[in-house]
Amino acid sequence: MIQPPAASLPFTTKRPVPWVVAGLAFFFLFFESASTLLQDWWNDPDAQHGLLLGPVAVYLAWKRGLGKSVAPQPIMGIVLLTGSVLLRYASALAAELFTLRVSLMGALFSLVVFQWGWGQARRWWLSFSLLILSIPLPQVILSSLAFPLQLRASRLGAFLLELRDVPVGLEGNIINLPGQVLFVTEACSGLRSLTALLSLGLLVAALWLRSPWARAILLVLVIPIAIVVNGIRVFLTGYLVYFVDPALGEGFLHLTEGWALFLLAFALTGLVAALLYYLEGLKRSEPADTGSPGKEGSEP
Repeated sequence: MIQPPAASLPFTTKRPVPWVVAGLAFFFLFFESASTLLQDWWNDPDAQHGLLLGPVAVYLAWKRGLGKSVAPQPIMGIVLLTGSVLLRYASALAAELFTLRVSLMGALFSLVVFQWGWGQARRWWLSFSLLILSIPLPQVILSSLAFPLQLRASRLGAFLLELRDVPVGLEGNIINLPGQVLFVTEACSGLRSLTALLSLGLLVAALWLRSPWARAILLVLVIPIAIVVNGIRVFLTGYLVYFVDPALGEGFLHLTEGWALFLLAFALTGLVAALLYYLEGLKRSEPADTGSPGKEGSEP
């Protein structure tokens, strides 16, 4: 079995006492933050993408390992860690889970800066970004985002139904069909799939693409992809309810339809990423060949 080189290992056992003390302090200070986050990953459908993002973030950090030159910055690390601890206590007093979990990620970032410096924190930017995206947003923000998405999905679904000569009456997020009423609820707003698709889009952008412009374009296009696919889901639901069976608008078949269309959205994201990867190749091949070997793209 091939072992990773010693320089890539994220810790050393030559001085275990500081690590043990820091680990115990971290456990007692941030146990509530970590445990409630894990519970939401397991129980909350809007946060279950964290079950994928968390392990992937840890794996990517291990895979990248330490940089060739690490420079500990203990003073800056202590300053950042102090801010994270203060945020943790303020969040606990206010019973605000989002900032409580952000303080956990801030503490992890601070420890990396303390032990290995800013350079290593930048080297693990993708892992930290995925962990941040795995934190469920506060309910007040979810509600403010969900309703506009409900209206967009309702309008797009109603428009597609009209193209298929289905009599439609639209009132906000309520679609009136002959003998049936479709109510586009918050759960059908597409916010859940948008959050998961943004996380997967970031992962695809970091692993496949090398140019900042290509990564930015992919992440921007993920949003309309998710919105359009969710509108198609509303259309399919109305179409099946009107032409086939009203029971198809709920239950297991409706849930299966949502999963299938999410896979479609992810496939479209992959297609856009492949196109951007091709355009990156064209851009890299534009300069004339000088006979010197080109540099490979930077790793995520």
